[in-house]
Order: sequence, then C-alpha cells, then structure tokens
Amino acid sequence: MSGRIDIPEQELSERFVRAAGPGGQNVNKVATAVELRFDIAQSPSLPEAVRARLLAKRDRRVTAEGVLVINAQRFRTQDRNRQDARERLAAFVESGRAAPKPRIATKPSRAAKARRLDAKRERSTIKKGRSQRDWD
Repeated sequence: MSGRIDIPEQELSERFVRAAGPGGQNVNKVATAVELRFDIAQSPSLPEAVRARLLAKRDRRVTAEGVLVINAQRFRTQDRNRQDARERLAAFVESGRAAPKPRIATKPSRAAKARRLDAKRERSTIKKGRSQRDWD
C-alpha cells in the first residue's frame, strides 16, 4: 500500500499531566507529561484494513473500546513530550499498514525425519540405560 495516512488534529485528544518518577520539584510542579488519545475504532481517516489490523493487535495501550492511549513523559518539556507521543502514534499506525505475509505450509524432508527419529532413538537408549539395575 503506497501513500501516507494523515490523521487530522481533531481526531487526537491531548491531556497534559504531571509526570511520575524521579525529577524532584520540577516533576511535582509542572504538567509536562502528555497523554495522547486516538480513537482507532471510530476514526474516518484510517482505511478499513489498517483499522482491523490495529484493533486485532494485542497491545496494552489499546482499550477495550478501541482507543489508543499513549503516555509520553520521557523528556523535560511539554513540547518535546508532545512530539514524542505523536511520533509513537505514527509508528503504531505505520505498523498496521503492512499486511502480514501468508504462511506457506511446508513438509519436513526425508533426511530431517530420519535425523529426528535417530535423535529419539539415541535419547531412548540413554534413558533405558539409566533404569537398568545390575548392582548385584
């Protein structure tokens, strides 16, 4: 699939919150962390195939209602965290664009079957040797 997927600003909802973790007074005072929400299930800008693939992913950031929640608090400034959240959203959407290659079923070769059976036979003789008691 060629072309880019453009997500309009209206489909994104951002909330600025205080970051968790170390950082001292700055972290306790300033709301620099960004919580970015994007409704995958209701988005008109996503093609149907991409939407289905993104919703099928077992990602903990996607809620049961199909809303992607990205928390960005890696940087000290609100603007940089906002940029980071949008980059992560773009990467997530991009990962859903590529259709997975269909798996082609193959059979093991005759030599591979023989190697497997030889290994099983060898393992069997090792285990049989452990169980025999001829101490007397």
